[in-house]
Amino acid sequence: MVFNTLPFLLFLPAAFALYWLLRRAHYRWQNLMLVGLSLVFYGWWDWRFLPLLVGVALVDYLVGRGLAAAEKPGRRKLLLGLSLAANLGALGFFKYCNFFIDSFASLLRLVGLQPHIGSLEIILPLGLAFFTLRSMTYTIDVYKGRMKATRDPIAYLAFVSFFPHLLAGPIERARYFLPQLEQRREFDPDHAADGLRQMLWGFVKKVVVADMAAQAVNAVFLSYHLQDTPTLIAGLFLFAVQLYGDFSGYSDIAVGTARLFGFKSVRNFAYPYFSRNVAEFWRRWHISLMSWFREYVFYPLGGPMKGKGRWILNTLVVFAVSGLWHGSDWTFVAWGLLNGLYFIPLILRKNPPITKGTVAKDRLFPSLKEALQMLGTFLLIMLSWVFFRAETMAQAWGYLKAMVTNFGFGGLGYGYLKWPVIASLALLLVEWFQRKRRHTLRITKLPRWLRWIIYYALIAILIFFGTYGSTEFIYMQF
Repeated sequence: MVFNTLPFLLFLPAAFALYWLLRRAHYRWQNLMLVGLSLVFYGWWDWRFLPLLVGVALVDYLVGRGLAAAEKPGRRKLLLGLSLAANLGALGFFKYCNFFIDSFASLLRLVGLQPHIGSLEIILPLGLAFFTLRSMTYTIDVYKGRMKATRDPIAYLAFVSFFPHLLAGPIERARYFLPQLEQRREFDPDHAADGLRQMLWGFVKKVVVADMAAQAVNAVFLSYHLQDTPTLIAGLFLFAVQLYGDFSGYSDIAVGTARLFGFKSVRNFAYPYFSRNVAEFWRRWHISLMSWFREYVFYPLGGPMKGKGRWILNTLVVFAVSGLWHGSDWTFVAWGLLNGLYFIPLILRKNPPITKGTVAKDRLFPSLKEALQMLGTFLLIMLSWVFFRAETMAQAWGYLKAMVTNFGFGGLGYGYLKWPVIASLALLLVEWFQRKRRHTLRITKLPRWLRWIIYYALIAILIFFGTYGSTEFIYMQF
């Protein structure tokens, strides 16, 4: 089931009503209801993958119980290895099997052989890369003593399968989210209302701005060799906004939905396109994933503690792995490595910049220095999105080449770019004014009548300009 479809819009109020009917019951009954709702939500797509979801949760729950009882280091390592093998094995088989087969075949062809190796027909389960990472936080943290193993299998299954986060995050840590499942939730009207506001803005970003931009982006990338430089730059700008509106829109809907059910979720986006350097961007974009890689990959490798050479190597490894996590194609690896390379000048500086806080916090406009920093960072990130969007390395290089050789060619006309560009700029402008807020529709200080005018205006925009069901969320493919 996907957020921008009619089945979800029917499912959500029914789930909300059923869940809060148990508001006076023991929290285990609430958890059991959550598990049932989440299995229906996931099974709506393809019920055949329900055993995979439940199996991942069962293995890690049992590993956690084993770790709680085990004292010998060797046994504990064996148990953790079992958890990692189960999660990474499932991820490797479903997501990377064909990638490794095709890469091996390409390598053989480079040395003059002609292998006859066919790809397997493997369906990638939705949300696999998200719920496996989420589940691994539990076993790793129990192993490291950061949290105690839960004795409640229903609470753990509810954590892994929690339907607002199931398909595309945020990637919650077990040590932060499980405690919320081990106590009864009380309905808070203010939190629920704020969740609805966040959901509303998330839907606007996805089904209006991102989906409108997607049509223009598809047209530009399909015929990039015929387009002129301004059109190619506009197409790349629109993809940057499409990707942001699509994924941050999903995160807003997910976090807002979780609030309807009484849960606090980690923040996943913090206005990343207003960042002043690449390091700040990656602290503001897909926060839950990048903090996962930082905690469970970067620092175990040594982080920045073993000299700048090792710091650079660890950064490149993390971004290469992050790229491969996003997609089983060399374009994603190239995208990850390019972003890793962006970090090298920052690391080599005598005092690496640590930019925190809101840009132009107490001012309407940024300083000239801040504006140039944001523009430069945005251009670097936008350039890397070519590899993220391209279907092949050849297309990525072809697009970049056309950007610098097709100047003044004339293209295919600019009419279809007009409204997507206007909508994209409007989105960025609104978020600039709200950049100090945790989410854009936190407008409770405005007069009540004005707030409701804004809500109804956004609902009208959704009705008349939204696209439903035909464009899935981009990150669901990962």
